[in-house]
Amino acid sequence: MNHWIIAPVVLPALMAAVIVLAMRHHQGLQRIFSLGACFALVAIAIGLFVESASGRIGVYELGNWPAPFGIVLVLDRLSALMVLITSVLALVVVLYAIGSDWDARGHHFHALFQFQLMGICGAFLTGDAFNLFVFFEVLLIASYGLMIHGGGGRRFRAGLQYVLYNLLGSTLFLFALGTLYAVTGTLNMADLAVRVAELPANDTALLRVGAMLLLLVFAIKAALLPLHFWLPETYAEAPAPVAALFAIMTKVGAYAILRMYTLVFGPDAAVTGELTGPWFLAAALVTLGVGMIGVLGASKLGRLAAFSAIGSMGTLLIAISVFTPETTQAALYYMIHSTIAGAMMFLVVDLVRERRGAVGDALVPAPAMAQHGLLAALFFGAAIASAGMPPLSGFIGKLLILDAVRGSEHVWLIWSVILATTLVAVLGFAQAGSKVFWKTTNPEEPSAAAGEDDPAPTPAVTMPRLPLVATGALLAASVLLSVFAGPVNGFLSATADQLYNSEIYVSGVLGAR
Repeated sequence: MNHWIIAPVVLPALMAAVIVLAMRHHQGLQRIFSLGACFALVAIAIGLFVESASGRIGVYELGNWPAPFGIVLVLDRLSALMVLITSVLALVVVLYAIGSDWDARGHHFHALFQFQLMGICGAFLTGDAFNLFVFFEVLLIASYGLMIHGGGGRRFRAGLQYVLYNLLGSTLFLFALGTLYAVTGTLNMADLAVRVAELPANDTALLRVGAMLLLLVFAIKAALLPLHFWLPETYAEAPAPVAALFAIMTKVGAYAILRMYTLVFGPDAAVTGELTGPWFLAAALVTLGVGMIGVLGASKLGRLAAFSAIGSMGTLLIAISVFTPETTQAALYYMIHSTIAGAMMFLVVDLVRERRGAVGDALVPAPAMAQHGLLAALFFGAAIASAGMPPLSGFIGKLLILDAVRGSEHVWLIWSVILATTLVAVLGFAQAGSKVFWKTTNPEEPSAAAGEDDPAPTPAVTMPRLPLVATGALLAASVLLSVFAGPVNGFLSATADQLYNSEIYVSGVLGAR
């Protein structure tokens, strides 16, 4: 039994406890230990990723209790990939938070940050549906604290809305798990796959109810329309490092859909195969359309980034909804890209907001900022990546999706929506960029967002470099994802094949039983 499998869960949990108990009054020590834990998590994630490349299913049995009786963590290609993405993003975000002093604007930032990493990594590694709920709650509780970090009335109101929507999702989650347990007598994912397959087709009404409730829960987490209402205000008002880390949060919902609806409620299963039918694709198409229209109509950069995140989730869920190995491979590539691009956009928005003074991120002309040209270049990179334009990874991701859906009966509808919304996104990002970076005013002139009696903001003379380095690292990651698209897609192809060959997962978890 490989004990490193549990390390991505235990390491941030222990670090969070140590920070709270021993370092809560020492900001410098908090930063050192939190950053060190993130570096260690990246190293562990790389090791697990290399191990998963062999195709073998790694299982960690807590207390040496075998599945399905005990709690198990499962390492396969998909879970290893998601843990690696999370760890790299966490390292970049914590560097940005330290460099910009966001972590010093409230109490317990690093402890909450580590607790959230524990929840996210646990959700990706767990092999039990109930513990998926537990880790969902851990990451959500931590995110509540991070959401209101730094205070402010608008942030608190957005956080309250975020809490209410996710409490609704948690309640539905419990109902779904109770229903599934009543029907099958188990919540271990591998054991669920076996028992669902054994149920007679004429005795599955309650099972279908539980599976549909579960899909609704994951749709809330993934911001699928019309269950997306919590996202725009939450992401737009969240502190920048928190919003950047939240770029992986919606992917937890997408991951859960992929995991449960290929392993347990597969598209070819006799009893549940129709659950993810045309309605799921239609909702994903509308999500993409609404997201990109929101980009075009946004009045602030923060809302533009939030609606861009909704649009990217729509594109991702379009690929997932077809449920073939080819579309899943394309979806996984786009998932990596959209996590990087979404986080980069939120960090760029914060860099702009901090340098524009009273104007903030409003899309109105203002005096030129400190490091104006560099910020314009970073925004341009984030914009073309988010819109899906060449040469960055967003273009390759959309191209892979368009190619993968050619066998779908809805291919022309999917192509039309993706291509049309790409054009809308380009127009939205171009409009925002021109207002912020091109149409600047003289420092003596009041901006359109300021009152007549308000002094025009003056740009800062010097700004910290570490936030720029962290944001540039995400841009470099998008470039590398484009350059190494071939090897990456080779791994993702094997990952998709492993997902749709559920017998490998089941035999790996349940063993000789």
